[in-house]
Amino acid sequence: MFLRPMLRLVPDNTKIRFMRGRFLGLIVSAVLSSASVALFFYPGLNLGIDFRGGVVIQAETPGPADFARLRAAFAAAGFGNAGLQRVGSVQDVMISLRSQGTDKATEAAVQKIGVALEKAQPGSKILGTSAVGPSVSAQLLRKGLLALGLSLVMILVYIWFRFEWEFAVGAVVTLLLDMTKTIGFLVVTRLQFDLVMVAAILTILGYSTNDKVVVYDRMRENLRKYKSMPLRELIDLSINETLSRTVGTSTTIFLAALPLALFGGASLSGFAWTMLFGIVVGTSSSIFIAAPILLFLGEHRLRQDARMPRPAKAKSRV
Repeated sequence: MFLRPMLRLVPDNTKIRFMRGRFLGLIVSAVLSSASVALFFYPGLNLGIDFRGGVVIQAETPGPADFARLRAAFAAAGFGNAGLQRVGSVQDVMISLRSQGTDKATEAAVQKIGVALEKAQPGSKILGTSAVGPSVSAQLLRKGLLALGLSLVMILVYIWFRFEWEFAVGAVVTLLLDMTKTIGFLVVTRLQFDLVMVAAILTILGYSTNDKVVVYDRMRENLRKYKSMPLRELIDLSINETLSRTVGTSTTIFLAALPLALFGGASLSGFAWTMLFGIVVGTSSSIFIAAPILLFLGEHRLRQDARMPRPAKAKSRV
């Protein structure tokens, strides 16, 4: 005897007509992505040390770090734009400065930060420093953008070989829209865009692709199973049949990332919050963006291919 689950996120045999809202879904997505692109140009991403160059200083205070006093002391020393983050315990502080140009200027800036730190909270000490030069940061930025571009190309090739071209185009367009919305989220929240965020976006693209492949697989199966069903009804049927799996997987990943966002500290919280946003966007886009695009592109050809009789195998002659 099988045990029934105590909680069902999605009831069995749902019959939701998702394609009724296809125009609204595409319009909302287009507006959000357009706004995200505009935000990318102004005010732009909050580039981290990895991409803009600069100095990272690890410091420790004798008691809980007083960020208000530290910021005031740094501003008085001429470093009003210095970034402050708590890393690990309440006594560990990460201070980020913009690139100082030369090694001597960087060394002088670190010394001034040390004096200001001691003045704000006596007994504080600098544990270590690390610097990223402008040429290195520019190279890292190019490679990060190249990684995002190559991932989209490989996803296009993979889905094109596995499915028809309509599926590939729908998936890649949807992933581009997901990525632009994620960049807009980073601009609005002012989370630092660094190599960790590039990894977060690549993770989101991978999750979103996997979700779309599951839905596409069911659509392809139903195309062969229901020869005369209109494509619009077939897409609704396929989404409903995979809805329980989609929502269950998304909820599991969301709940796993939520504690990292709330209690992960500065080093993990940005990655986790970006992941949470990407999970919501990737799950909804599989239903309200990828599926309508497939409906518009393949309403005639996919249904026509499904109805065409397959050629009979030639009988072998003895």
